[in-house]
Amino acid sequence: MEDMNQTTVTYFIIKGISDVPQVQAPIFVVVLLIYLMTLGSNMTILQLICRDPHLHTPMYFFLGNLSVLDMSYTSVSLHKVLLTFILRNNIITYRACIAQFYLFASLTINELLILTAMSYDRYVAICNPLSYHLTMSRTVCVLLASFCWGFSFIESLPYILLFVQYTCYRSNIINHFFCDVIALLKLICSDISDFYILIFTEAVFITALLPFMLTFISYVFIITAILRIRSSSGRRKAFYTCSSHLTVVILLYVSLICQYIRPSAKDSLDLTKLLSLLNTIVVPLLNPLIYSLKNKDVKSALRRQLRNSKALK
Repeated sequence: MEDMNQTTVTYFIIKGISDVPQVQAPIFVVVLLIYLMTLGSNMTILQLICRDPHLHTPMYFFLGNLSVLDMSYTSVSLHKVLLTFILRNNIITYRACIAQFYLFASLTINELLILTAMSYDRYVAICNPLSYHLTMSRTVCVLLASFCWGFSFIESLPYILLFVQYTCYRSNIINHFFCDVIALLKLICSDISDFYILIFTEAVFITALLPFMLTFISYVFIITAILRIRSSSGRRKAFYTCSSHLTVVILLYVSLICQYIRPSAKDSLDLTKLLSLLNTIVVPLLNPLIYSLKNKDVKSALRRQLRNSKALK
């Protein structure tokens, strides 16, 4: 289907991380190990949050949502890489590709929103500690999380509805390891200026810039409040409560900017694939590690869980 004229595409061929036969097995092993580590670490965090009463707080409620997101995010983007090696089949149907595109976009938006909600939680905890439990009640947390999940899946629909209208493709070979929007747009031979207008007006300004600005404003108030604390130990303790979240926010936004908003994002798909690996493999693996290594509550909950497991034996 190379250099095809306007026609209906029924399937795509995923090139994968690399099309060199000699490196397929090592890539599969590395991706599988990282995938299992990502699932294991995020499931551990989620289990601790569900089972330990000390972690039944708004902060860890949102962290549990983030763990579910990371597991879903990685599974959506990496499952084809693993299946291609196992089944020796790198073909994906048109509908499955569109579904993967939709899920990946929705989960990306959702993660930005969940991190924004977490920044608001940290703002209330540090700037208004006396009203924290009233402001961040269970009802408020559930409503915020529900909005993040619902809005993200609704917000992604316009991209899908517009994309399926394109029927002219140069090729059906996707130079990527999943159905990423940049790789798919490279295949379209008709005018896609309306899609880029949608991306820059809705994706950049609403789903990316707005959460970033809300998060940024929250941390302006947080840092201002921390600097007003007189004791150095108090400042360290206050900053420690939000350092894990801030690290995760910086990591995610830097990876997304490098992947999609850099000037050459539309030119080099090979570089885009490498940056996608950072975003879809490294970030979901590092998130639970950052929270477990930098958070005393999580480490304490893990030690209690291990002691209980030994006691049951």
